[in-house]
Amino acid sequence: MRGLASEREYAERCREALRRMVAGARENVAVGEHTWGDRYTAERLGFYLKTLARDMGEEGDNPPFFGAIAYAAGAVAGGHGEHGGHGGHGGHGGHGGQTYYLGRRHVSDAIGRPPMVIDWRAPVSAAFYQASAVEPRGIETRRRFGWSAQTLTSFEDERLLTGSPSGGSDLVRREIERARVGPMRDIVATIQPEQDTLVRTDLDVSVCVQGAPGTGKTAVGLHRAAYLLYAHRSRLTRNGVLVLGPNRAFLHYISAVLPTLGEVDVEQTTIEQLLDREVRATDEQATAEVKHDVRMADVLRKAVYSRIGRPSQAVVVSDESYKWRVNQHEFAEIVVEAEADATTYLTGRERVIARIVAALQRQAEARGQNCNGVWLRRMARAVTPAVEAVWPRLKADEVLAEVLSDPSTAADGILNADELDAIRWPRPRTAKSARWTAADAVLLDEVSALLERAPTYGHVIVDEAQDLSPMQCRAIARCSEHSSLTVLGDLAQGTTAWAATDWPTQLGQLGKPTAEIIALSTGYRVPAVVVELANRLLASLDVDVPPTTSFRSDGELTITHVDDLPAACVESVQRALTREGSVGVIAADHQLPVLTDALKTAGIEVVAADGDGRVAVVPASLAKGLEYDHVIAVEPTDIVANEPRGLNRLYVILTRAVSRLDVLHNLPLPAELS
Repeated sequence: MRGLASEREYAERCREALRRMVAGARENVAVGEHTWGDRYTAERLGFYLKTLARDMGEEGDNPPFFGAIAYAAGAVAGGHGEHGGHGGHGGHGGHGGQTYYLGRRHVSDAIGRPPMVIDWRAPVSAAFYQASAVEPRGIETRRRFGWSAQTLTSFEDERLLTGSPSGGSDLVRREIERARVGPMRDIVATIQPEQDTLVRTDLDVSVCVQGAPGTGKTAVGLHRAAYLLYAHRSRLTRNGVLVLGPNRAFLHYISAVLPTLGEVDVEQTTIEQLLDREVRATDEQATAEVKHDVRMADVLRKAVYSRIGRPSQAVVVSDESYKWRVNQHEFAEIVVEAEADATTYLTGRERVIARIVAALQRQAEARGQNCNGVWLRRMARAVTPAVEAVWPRLKADEVLAEVLSDPSTAADGILNADELDAIRWPRPRTAKSARWTAADAVLLDEVSALLERAPTYGHVIVDEAQDLSPMQCRAIARCSEHSSLTVLGDLAQGTTAWAATDWPTQLGQLGKPTAEIIALSTGYRVPAVVVELANRLLASLDVDVPPTTSFRSDGELTITHVDDLPAACVESVQRALTREGSVGVIAADHQLPVLTDALKTAGIEVVAADGDGRVAVVPASLAKGLEYDHVIAVEPTDIVANEPRGLNRLYVILTRAVSRLDVLHNLPLPAELS
């Protein structure tokens, strides 16, 4: 393989080739706008060319490649049936004597020539991540490159065919441990074998990743999205890929990952945004718990389908000199059959109308009537009032407003008296005057699904899935009814009142009871000294998860009793700012105003959890999924006491630190940490 000077020269050639690719893609956009052909073809071609040009143009300052593999002469690659994927890199196992460079995207200097850099998602790239001295897969040398911005500074070789044990890659370790500033980065250069296996799981397979803090479960999910779009683009372009995160701060944090991997057409949102309802009120905790209970699905189904009645008279339709008739008994049979067969309420209603019209059509055709499309539509309009009396058209908000105004009928035998009182509005309201809550939005989605089907996605990735309620799980299951799921979470980090305590139950609610559950327990981002502190809490949490082990031996931990929390917080932030990396001040939500004022008074510029800045002041309730080089956790006992699952919340907060953790307390520490 090349020396450092030659590698630098090759990197510059790759950059120049990429610049030509971008220029060519933009030129093709201009040409494509004037392409001869039908309007649809021209629009689709224009969309494709513009997307390609945009994706390539957003490569930015990423190095052109991060690794390389060199096969021994005559080697036959094993494992996953690798082939180049781009540019016709031989057939199955035909890699003898070949060297392949791997990057975030494919780079080629000419059509018909082998690519200069292969996309990390191509099948041959799997060997880079999976090969080892025990199973080299025909690879003689695996090379990793070190970069400082756009400058290639070093490389590191592993000689796999010698079978000599490896002490681990220093470049990988430095990349994992380097300071975390700004949004989350991709991990293409550091993907570990167990992570790569999950990333490349087939589209038709649903998986659940129980990931301890810092194991990279979120990164694995995002990289799986990029991989699936690469491997199954034609299938996923039709229905799209959805990434669901716990809150907007989390989405801001992960927002840069997929674009750096060449994928920008992935919808990233929260469950609240997905439901798309205006939330204007807040429920009491007891009320929210009942509304999120899975039994509400039965309440709402009963409320919807109890509207279906039985005909009290025949259907008679005048048609010029004729009268067509469906008698009461036949009408009733049609309603009963439609109710049994209907997949949704409104589908059943339309089926009743269609079957009545069909019965009239048979009578008319027996008399020689020409039953064309106009006639059929006229008959449908004529029978609709009779059907409306038996099977009325419903709207989701009107149904829910009636249930919450008086739930006793729909919830009889399902909820107890206290639960009925919890969800009953103080006074009846109409749908127009209702002030919906976040829990109501989930119920509205349930009713809407009972009425008619909604579009589904080609693949859905759900992060922090342990915090989803049964009713939220049902909403997500409907989004992926005919596709697959990637479920990411950590039972130990469950902080909602309805948080899952086991994955099989949660996966059943998500509609994927047979999904494989895979545990990641090696933390790559959280240092050992922090992990050991957080692991003390596990025995007191009502979940069965393996303790985290850390890949890292660095890291710092200080636990300090202080008399003045705001002043101590200021001092801790000032010390943290003398070192590289991001700083997160995390405290119970009610503590934030005092701490923020103290920091601003000291001249320290701070931002909110979803802001871009060096120092973030983060309420404990929004810390999940985020990470900072230096975390200052303020008053752990206050965090624990602030909510029912306070110890779980504290576990989350302690594991947000990827380099240094300061714990400041005035009250005695929780017993689990003492």
